[in-house]
Amino acid sequence: YGRGVSRSVPMGDVVEQIAKLVDRGHKEAVLTGVDLTSYGPDLPGKPKLGQLVKAILKHVPDLQRLRLSSIDSVEADEELTEAIATEDRLMPHLHLSLQSGDDLILKRMKRRHLRDDAIRICRDLKKARPELVFGADLIAGFPTESDEAFENSLRLVDECGLSFLHVFPYSPRVGTPAAKMPQVKSDVIKSRAKRLREKGDEVLSAHLTKLVGTIQDVLVERGGLARTKCFTSVHVGDHFEAGSFATVKIAAHDGKRLTI
Repeated sequence: YGRGVSRSVPMGDVVEQIAKLVDRGHKEAVLTGVDLTSYGPDLPGKPKLGQLVKAILKHVPDLQRLRLSSIDSVEADEELTEAIATEDRLMPHLHLSLQSGDDLILKRMKRRHLRDDAIRICRDLKKARPELVFGADLIAGFPTESDEAFENSLRLVDECGLSFLHVFPYSPRVGTPAAKMPQVKSDVIKSRAKRLREKGDEVLSAHLTKLVGTIQDVLVERGGLARTKCFTSVHVGDHFEAGSFATVKIAAHDGKRLTI
């Protein structure tokens, strides 16, 4: 069940691959990896993720949108946080691998951050770039999770200002350390996951409501959908060609996505 040692793609190779995609007409690239913020220590010079982001934006000037997949908040290096705050082509949406809002549970998960780390980085980045929108992964019912620990996770949603939640009910995997810990009852896990999803619906609706009446630049995808810079889904119907940019006025939302 181990992932093994992380392997980083050399910066030049990443830049070259993205440049080729842009030459073929692609307008957006997403940097992804099992542990994206651990990028670089196995490469010559030990570059960090922030250096990679800046290299891409510098050497591929025609790339219009760059996104990051899930990141570990405590591992965000100084150059990365600077790029998030100042680079317009680095999209204002971050998905954080939080998992829990309780310090003891985080320790038992062997996470590298505490709840205050997550709150601090969200606060500081939002102050530097107010349009930034956050999403996060949260696990309900990790072994030994008490009612108080769960409530800490629930409160973290507001304390970090999250707008998108990916909620996962814990399920044991044979042979893992967590499987040997005292387990939370399955009905309790289901109930907690339900409450987290309801909280996710609440904060998403609030986020969507704020965007109603605004003008948004969207990148059109397939199926009549498009994405704003902050990764919010917009139903645009068949008015625009997939792969094109459009400027639209947001008229309403259905609780899941925006409409024009």
